Amino acid sequence: MTQPPSYPTPPVGGPHPAAGGVAPQPGPHPHGYAAPPQYAPPQYAPPGYAPPQFYGGPPRPAAPPPTLTPGGQPLASFTDRLLAVLIDAAVFLVIGMVLAVPAVIIFMAIVLPDLIRVAPDGTAIEPDFVRDLLLPMLWIELAVFAISLVIGYVYYVEMMFKTGQTFGKKSMKLRIVPLDPTRTLDRRAAAKRYLVQQGTGLIPGLSYLDGLWQLWDKPWQQCLHDKVAGTVVVKVSS
Repeated sequence: MTQPPSYPTPPVGGPHPAAGGVAPQPGPHPHGYAAPPQYAPPQYAPPGYAPPQFYGGPPRPAAPPPTLTPGGQPLASFTDRLLAVLIDAAVFLVIGMVLAVPAVIIFMAIVLPDLIRVAPDGTAIEPDFVRDLLLPMLWIELAVFAISLVIGYVYYVEMMFKTGQTFGKKSMKLRIVPLDPTRTLDRRAAAKRYLVQQGTGLIPGLSYLDGLWQLWDKPWQQCLHDKVAGTVVVKVSS
């Protein structure tokens, strides 16, 4: 009777992997699934060879540091400065509304009696447009304008001279400082800055150019009124 051929007994732990191949994981595998292959470095690998690692792409460039003044303070961003201007404009809008109420009352008290004058015979007297209406209106507007200039001077010059901040800049944590770090902000520089700001508003479009100048001014990001006054706007902690 012919005997079946004999086969060599497999080594403990499963068959050895071929050169440069993979070997199945030893041990029983439930449900009849094959074990996932394990990486085995090729026999011809040089000493110190390590399996390839996952490539996560090129390193991301670090964020550029903020631009600093000659005194080492970070310059304010365009967004922060714009928000500060809008806050200051809202403050003056409220002030204007407060001034408008008494101005209207005074105007009506001065003009209304002249508009409704009646002759002794009971007929209405036609008012003089220039004397009874136009001139009182111009005088009241001039008074409101003068009061606004005084309030603006106190707000943008005296307050800035003492603290370097308006209400809007304080809200956005900004401060006006001289470009020269050896100097301190004085009343003269604050007045120059204020006068240039007001002067650019008298020419259509020039105030926008003044405010947008900081976007391309390098390296100090100054507006035109900053250049005249020799100031910069910086970011502070409080």
